[in-house]
Amino acid sequence: QVQLVESGGGSVQTGGSLRLSCEASVSTESDKCMGWFRQYSGRKEREGVAVFDSDGMTLYVDSVKGRFTISKDNAKNTLYLQMNSLKPEDTAMYYCAVGGPNCYTRWPDEYFYWGQGTQVTVSS
Repeated sequence: QVQLVESGGGSVQTGGSLRLSCEASVSTESDKCMGWFRQYSGRKEREGVAVFDSDGMTLYVDSVKGRFTISKDNAKNTLYLQMNSLKPEDTAMYYCAVGGPNCYTRWPDEYFYWGQGTQVTVSS
């Protein structure tokens, strides 16, 4: 069973920065897709924010391009999301997730293992 533990969320003002971390119980140096998703309060669906696909390429949702950066430290089996120039619309619960091989999408249904989430709140 894959375990994922997120940390680093918090409350910041508009324009601030946060770095999320996700410690994984499996190697992050693999052909599995993995990345960050968010879920807005009161909404059921999750949005793929930034992921590594099975070729190690990064995929971002348009609304965060140029502001968020996904990275990983394979020696620590840890995934990161650096979030800069935060906006109130970035307020959400952020989740780390891992999918399978041959995965080239931000679509949440292709991701099978999920962490418990960490809350990010951006005030204006």
